Amino acid sequence: MSAELTGAARRSFLLPLALAQFICSFAGSNMNVMINDISEDLDTDVQGVQLAITSFLLIMAILMIPASKLTDRWGRKRCFLGGLILYGIGALLSAVSPGLGVLILGNSVFEGVGTALLIPPVYILTTLAFSNVTSRARAFGVISGLGGIGAAAGPLIGGFIATAISWRAAFIFQALVVAAIILLSRRMVDPLPADPGRPFDVFGAILSAVGMFFVVLGILQADSNTALMAVCLAIGAALLIGFFLYIRYRERVGKDVLLTTRLFKNRTSNLALATQNAQWLILIGTSFVVAVYLQTVRGYNPIETGAIFTAATLGVLVSSLAAERLAKRRAQKTLIVAGFVMTLAGIGLLIGFVYAWSSVVAFVPGLLLIGLGVGVMLTPSVNVVQSSFPEDMQGEISGLSRSVSNLGSTFGTAIAGTILVADLSRGTYALAMASLALAAVIGLVAALRLPTNPEARGASAAPS
Repeated sequence: MSAELTGAARRSFLLPLALAQFICSFAGSNMNVMINDISEDLDTDVQGVQLAITSFLLIMAILMIPASKLTDRWGRKRCFLGGLILYGIGALLSAVSPGLGVLILGNSVFEGVGTALLIPPVYILTTLAFSNVTSRARAFGVISGLGGIGAAAGPLIGGFIATAISWRAAFIFQALVVAAIILLSRRMVDPLPADPGRPFDVFGAILSAVGMFFVVLGILQADSNTALMAVCLAIGAALLIGFFLYIRYRERVGKDVLLTTRLFKNRTSNLALATQNAQWLILIGTSFVVAVYLQTVRGYNPIETGAIFTAATLGVLVSSLAAERLAKRRAQKTLIVAGFVMTLAGIGLLIGFVYAWSSVVAFVPGLLLIGLGVGVMLTPSVNVVQSSFPEDMQGEISGLSRSVSNLGSTFGTAIAGTILVADLSRGTYALAMASLALAAVIGLVAALRLPTNPEARGASAAPS
């Protein structure tokens, strides 16, 4: 390990990693404000665009754990750059797509696989490069904050580009940002050498991926085929249980596994992972539900829809900028609990004000509170998870953490989105938002059960 990075070296190392998290989070929400434009241009409907968005988030989630294992085999920088290249190709394909199929290939497949490859190295490299507790806390704060800002600002930036130029230009914007990140990453050094001989559990990777796929597929069938939904959920649950039994067996016989069961035996980490899942479910779910409602029910265009999300963007930005200062004054558990309380209040306002007030301003207080709440708790949740394990397990826990967060994003679009598009009306809007409130309650319960001062594991554990 090299000496602790400081000053300009620290900034040049962090910038491409934080921008990578920003653009991937941006991609998960920016299409929400372009649903009508894309539907008309590609001759599809809301469900078709929802499929593309959900598929992107799902592919990220199911490949994040296998990709995190490949970082040891191929090297963290190589995976990072390879993921960026795939992402850039996907963005360009999406920009020229003549129909929904090519859009799904570019946005969902290429960008999804690219994101799964590049995101685990972001967190692993940060953990390895910053051994000091304070500096690592600051680094995670920058990366998580930009991730939250990317998700919250996606509708605003995407709406502006779509209205000023075209929805296709939003994908050109993504490709340009990716090109800039590649240039900024040229001098990045991987602290550890690649290990090409490191074994990789192919069957375990397939088993876990297919299991998660069927779970999300089942959720997407909720509005059209209840029997098929039940079958898909049952198959998915069976495969995931089978995956857990399979890796436990391989561990008993001393074979390498995709994901060690030790990761699931840490109560603090498990609770913090539950809060991460809920946070991204709420943020991306709210973005999808409000954006679709505004465009299909109220008839707003992309820039008008995106402008309304300025409140959420400002909320995430303000709370993210204050994250380091708040961390010095309050325990991580306190910040996570406060974040969920704020998001619950925000969801309540989004339901109540929209019914009682016809003005567009009705959406602002709720979105602002949700942005503030999510921004307050993103970094503490990441810190609690990463700090629960020593450095030799950072690759695995980073992959699991990112997979759980992206599953939350997928569930947000799949669950709340499916409820909404089943019958685009104020009634289903309220029901969709209520499902997000339930997720916030579950996250709050998990946060309340966290220890006040989680114990860091390892000599150079992540931030406390």
